[in-house]
Order: sequence, then structure tokens, then C-alpha cells
Amino acid sequence: MSAADKFVAGQNEAAFLDLVNGGTSKPLEKRWGGMVFAGITGGAALALSVICLPFVSPALRRVCLPYVPATTSQVDNVLRALRGRSGRFVDLGSGDGRIVLSAAQAGFSPAEGVELNPWLVIYSKVQALRQGLSSKTAFHKKDLWKFSLKPYPNIVIFGVEEMMKDLEAKLEDEAEDGTHIVACRFPLPTLKPVEIIGTGLDTVWLYRHQSP
Repeated sequence: MSAADKFVAGQNEAAFLDLVNGGTSKPLEKRWGGMVFAGITGGAALALSVICLPFVSPALRRVCLPYVPATTSQVDNVLRALRGRSGRFVDLGSGDGRIVLSAAQAGFSPAEGVELNPWLVIYSKVQALRQGLSSKTAFHKKDLWKFSLKPYPNIVIFGVEEMMKDLEAKLEDEAEDGTHIVACRFPLPTLKPVEIIGTGLDTVWLYRHQSP
């Protein structure tokens, strides 16, 4: 008798299992084991998704701003572009906070970072605490488009090419005259830099903002 015939005849539970499993019965303990395993793996996948969501969710927004750590050369080039400067400092898209921490060590106070990813904000604060820089730094979990740039005479931008035009417009609206702006990885599309430092991906562009 085929599996289908057994099911129609209602002979036993095994017939039903044969039907849904393609003619191969599985012991009850194996089925329970499979269900438990599926539950565990499903729960783990859900937990992983929750943890990783802040890292991938920017891709779901208007412009993706991925987390790419600044290289040592980039950090050095940023500080070189701002040599002789002091006062308030902000890094837009501060990631793990390394540029903010380096700016604080160089004498900028307060040195601040704006980052939407909560895990990177926490990491940055922990690093500031470990390095004894908590009193000289601040990290804000905020959308950079809603963050006012007016109080900052020193601004660093880590953006992607698609967002530089909008960032330029925001800077023109909010930055005070004399503000020094350092763009990393991509230049602002229409403003003319006063200095270009570095090569390749480590290049930074320095701008001095003046109202039209």
C-alpha cells in the first residue's frame, strides 16, 4: 500500500508522516529534535538581525552612509588640514569615534561626533572613557540632517558621493563665516577647496566657508 493509500485508510500516524515526508517516516524524537533545532536557529537569526539592523538600516534610508573606519593616514590628514585651529569640533558620521578622539588629543574642545548607529556611539563613548577623554568629547546619536552646524567652527565630513551635494547645501545654510570644513573621501561638488591633502582614499579637502 502506498503512503497515500495508508493516509486515506487512516491506519496510523506513520502513514500521515509518510505522506508529508515523501514516503519516509521519522521517529517522534527526531521530529521533536528538528522542531527544537529550528526554534533555536530561528531565535538566533532573529537576535542577530536585531543586533545587526542598526548597521544595515542606513541602506534603507534616502542615502546610505556605511561605516568604514578612517585610516591612520586619513586621521593625520584631517588634523593637518586643521593645524593651528582650536575650539569646538564636530565629525559628521563619526563611526567608531577615532577622529573625534584624535581631535580631542590635539586640543579641540569639545570634540564631538554625530552618528546614527547606536552601537558605534556606545563604542565611541567607551573608548573616550578608556582614554581619559570623556570630559573633552561628546557623541550624539542623531540624524546629521537634523543636527545644527551653527555652533561649530571646525567641521569634518565623512560622506558618500551621493550625499555631498545635499551636505554642501546644509553647510551653506548653517555654517558661520570662517568655518573650516574638511571633506574626507569625496569633495564637495561646487565649492573650491583652499587645500588638498593626501592621495587616493586618504585625500581630504579643506574649505573655508564664506557667505555669498
